[in-house]
Amino acid sequence: MAKSRPPGQIHTTTEIHAVAVFCGSRTGNDPAYREAAQALGRGLAAAGIRLVYGGGRIGLMGVLADAALAAGGTVIGVIPEFLTRREVAHTGITEQIVTASMHSRKQHMFEAADAFVSLPGGLGTLDETIEIITWRQLGLHRKPVLICDVAGSAAPFLATIEAAIAAEFADPAARELYEVMDGVPAVLRRLAHLHRAARGEVTRL
Repeated sequence: MAKSRPPGQIHTTTEIHAVAVFCGSRTGNDPAYREAAQALGRGLAAAGIRLVYGGGRIGLMGVLADAALAAGGTVIGVIPEFLTRREVAHTGITEQIVTASMHSRKQHMFEAADAFVSLPGGLGTLDETIEIITWRQLGLHRKPVLICDVAGSAAPFLATIEAAIAAEFADPAARELYEVMDGVPAVLRRLAHLHRAARGEVTRL
């Protein structure tokens, strides 16, 4: 299992009202992935946090959205027109935004979110996660990026970053651009803490 670093490196001055979640258009081969998506959807809804996601009805995306909706949450989907059929656009969510391209999809999700959570997924999820981390490295935002480790799912991703650091293509400070959380409960606790901190209600964990 990937090791979580103690939270605290990432700070935000923005209250957490909306979270963009990156996750797979497939459910994967471990029931823990589906369970995590369901738990995150329910947890965001219970916390009154809007879910912003890729707009699909299939895979972990659909599981996540359906769980949030069933719990009374607000769900915003963002999907490029050419993927509305491939990823089967969800027709039951609160709002579905159809974009012209993948690039505009990412920009819409970025603008709509106060924080980002990465669940297990495939190449698209990896792409979205690494890009939002890179944008943070470049100083384009200071929004929290939380990697949700589900049954060791984060280990390969983290190993890639560590390899780049070892080869001196990335600075060790890259590790401070994101936080690794051990499962959904840890993610929800961290989001709650960041929200309270932005309101000035707490100063430390």
